[in-house]
Amino acid sequence: MHVHVNAAESVDGKLSTRDREQVAISGPADFDRMDELRAESDGVLVGVGTVLADDPALTVKDDERRDRREQVGDPPNPARIVADSRARTPPDAEILDDAAPTYVLVSEAAAEGDVAALSAAGATVITAGSSRVDLPAAFDRLEGHGVERLLVEGGGELIFSLFESGLVDRLTVYVGSVVIGGRDAPTLADGEGFTDPDAFPSLSLTDVERLDDGVVLTYDAEAAEA
Repeated sequence: MHVHVNAAESVDGKLSTRDREQVAISGPADFDRMDELRAESDGVLVGVGTVLADDPALTVKDDERRDRREQVGDPPNPARIVADSRARTPPDAEILDDAAPTYVLVSEAAAEGDVAALSAAGATVITAGSSRVDLPAAFDRLEGHGVERLLVEGGGELIFSLFESGLVDRLTVYVGSVVIGGRDAPTLADGEGFTDPDAFPSLSLTDVERLDDGVVLTYDAEAAEA
């Protein structure tokens, strides 16, 4: 599986405000770039925090891009995927409509009733891990459902976990010309953080593009030394 993380952050590295409120960091050109990334993907993954805060649809917006997908035998929209260890995704969430298949990745700690409610709402629930989602194992299961090109759109806790597990192949970051501030505002990679410099994931900057009033930075993950 090829895992591509895409995010938009302020110039001081924040994804949103300390109240976790969605902020317009990029503009129309970057929204169009993101839509193209979705159109090129088999699945779009977010953490449950993103679902609870924003209730996204995670669908391809452009009609021509949906048509292009269908012309090559793909469904009009990629699968929607939520990393949700305790099955907190609301059964009436936007991603559980009939626009595309939805997979919810949960752990064994998820309550049976919540898992059953998600299944009844149309989600395919994948259980991997005891207290938290075991991402490598869950991704293996997703590959069995045809997800080979995965786009990750946040949030910071999920992105850190992906880096921690060595699962990121490419990172694109839109850096907008705005300062949000706040020590408690979410960043690109939250979670516990790395303490050993030898464990820091290595990235290689492959492209810089000016877009809207900001820049898009593209990085490829460097292979770990044996």
